[in-house]
Parts: sequence; C-alpha cells; structure tokens
Amino acid sequence: MAVLEIVASAEQPLRFTDILNCSDQPRGTLHRQLSNLVEEGLLSVRPDQSYELGLKLLDLASKSWAGSEFRTIAEPHLKRLQSETGETVHLAVLRGTQVIYLDKVEGKQALRLHSQIGNAAPAYCTGVGKAALSVLDPDTLSQRINATQFERHTVHTLRSAKALRTEIAEIRRDGVAYDREEHETGIHCVAAPIHSPARALVAGLSVTGPSFRIAREQLEAWAGTVRDTANDIVADLETRLGPRA
Repeated sequence: MAVLEIVASAEQPLRFTDILNCSDQPRGTLHRQLSNLVEEGLLSVRPDQSYELGLKLLDLASKSWAGSEFRTIAEPHLKRLQSETGETVHLAVLRGTQVIYLDKVEGKQALRLHSQIGNAAPAYCTGVGKAALSVLDPDTLSQRINATQFERHTVHTLRSAKALRTEIAEIRRDGVAYDREEHETGIHCVAAPIHSPARALVAGLSVTGPSFRIAREQLEAWAGTVRDTANDIVADLETRLGPRA
C-alpha cells in the first residue's frame, strides 16, 4: 500500500530509483514488491520503464463504489437536486484536510466541469470541504485547521486559519457553505454538510457552476434546496445505518 501511495501521489510516472528514494524499503524488497504489483495489475510499466497505476485499480474502485451504501442512499437525492437546479451536483467525503469526490451528476448545460470522481481537493477552499468541516467537534476541527497548509489557488482563496474559522462559524449558523471562486477561477458553488448519526462519516454535497452563467444571487436562492437535500440524506443515513454510524 505504501508503494501504491507513492506512485499514486506522484505528479508524473516514477522510475525504480525514484520510488526507492521515496520509500524505506531495501532495494531487493522494493523490486519484489513492484514485480508483484505489476503481476497483479495494480501497477503497469511504461515503455520508458517508469511505473503508473494499473487498470486493476479501476475495477476494484468500481466494485467498491458500486457496493457503497452511502452512495446508494445519496444517489436519488443527488439526481433530484440536479433536476431542480439544472447544474452539476457533487458529493464528497472529508479525509483529513482534503475532500474526496465520490459522485457527480452532470448538469444539463453544454459546458461541463472538469471535476472527476476520485479526485481530491483542499477542504479549506471548496464548498463541500468547508461544509464538512463545519460539523466536526471543536477539538477535531482545530486539529484539521492546524494541519492545513493554506495555499493561494485564486485571488479569493482563504489564506489563514482565522479567516477559515470565521467562515465556518457562519456556515454553522446558516447551514450552507459557499465557494466564491476560491479553488478555481470562474467556478463557484453552494454546499451543505452531510454526516452519519455518530459522525463516523462526514461529507458534503454541492451545486456547482461557472460564475459567468450563475450569479451569486442564484446560488443563495438555491441554498435552502441544497440544505434540505443534505438533511434528507442525513435522515436516510440514520434510518438505514442506525445511531452508531
């Protein structure tokens, strides 16, 4: 798993020596591990002898997601929200200081967003991420904020823990979060938090679209619908998973 994580996290395919430098494995052990991963289809070797993720991972991910009870519970709500707004709907789960996009229902417009299921994004500058952070208990929230590296993605990106805490207080008050072109220029969204009864699962959903087509006033008009959709998913999670989930 550590070797897979090294390859998956790299910005470009890695050669054996690159992986060796990033790992704590002896040369012989790492060579055997790489050979086994290639044999199982979890890694593949490119013509230049560098390594990239194998197609077997897509099969495993597909089977995992198809069997996810959270996806089954959320899916009809996501489709209904997309139908009501006409724009792209995202579902993402909080993992550390990032969110992982679990599902996406494309909008009806000709212009499509480049977001992909399985991609990760910083929690502090995305609508779904800030929404998810807002339902954490104070100690856990402080840990996540302290671990956050505030990078400037656009001119609107929050750049300090103080600014993030202020916005999270507003999200807790209103029940919705906004991404005002903070992660990508020209893209904004309105989002709401989702959590299982015992908060073992913390997530968010959003309606997202280009700023040239959707005014901020429209996002604010959708806030109640987004919040209600998230609450419906929470209610279904409690019914299906029970209070300990």
